[in-house]
Amino acid sequence: MESPLVVKPFVRGMTESELMAIMTVGMATISGSVLAAYAGMMAPFHPAAAGHLIAASVMSAPAAFVIAKLLVPETAEPETMGTVDLEVRGEKPDVNVIDAAARGAAEGLKLALVVGAMLIAFIALVALANGVLGWAGGLVGLDGLTIEGMLGWVFGPVAWLLGVTWADAGVIGQLIGVDLVLNEFVAFVQLQGLLEGGAELQERSVVIGIYALATFANFGSVAMTIAGLGEIAPSRRQDLARLGIKSMLAGLLAALLTATFAGMLT
Repeated sequence: MESPLVVKPFVRGMTESELMAIMTVGMATISGSVLAAYAGMMAPFHPAAAGHLIAASVMSAPAAFVIAKLLVPETAEPETMGTVDLEVRGEKPDVNVIDAAARGAAEGLKLALVVGAMLIAFIALVALANGVLGWAGGLVGLDGLTIEGMLGWVFGPVAWLLGVTWADAGVIGQLIGVDLVLNEFVAFVQLQGLLEGGAELQERSVVIGIYALATFANFGSVAMTIAGLGEIAPSRRQDLARLGIKSMLAGLLAALLTATFAGMLT
């Protein structure tokens, strides 16, 4: 989510299609820091997990770009078409490396605080919704009803279409639902727990699951993306909010497309 700082001077003038592209690619991939953590979690059960996670990000990035352009085609003329103006409006050049490092640290801290606040708010909303669902489900004999559980029923057939065996589709589908509603960390922790508990999942199902879960496409990331890019370009906050859910679904679609190819080659 911090990568937009690299193109910070240009975010304000981006077209809607360009914003959609940068948001979708961010949703469809994972950062290097968490990639190492997830590789460590999966290594005892699948030694090649690190390679799969790297391949997932490399494959999902171009897939996300194509899907973003299909959903929001370019209808305007980008400011950077044919040339890049290095004299960016409103940006003072850094005096030296120390000045650049100090400014970057300050901007990174401000971005982290805003993103953290938005993430807490969205997670609280999901918890509230799960509480209401659990109460309503209890009234009709459906104890423990949650959003991620419901999405697990929905994504079971989707996991089967990705190449997961029908016996494993319910488990992988629920993990995809957890990834979408909460985040990929919780989903990987649950997958690790299943494997530690001796769950009889086929190796192909685990590989497809790793590719499908290697994405930031979840409701929390929508909040982080809107907060992060909105802090960089406050004038584009409404555009970011309008594209948030669409970019999340596009990022998820890119990850599932990558998982499908992984299943074909496994």
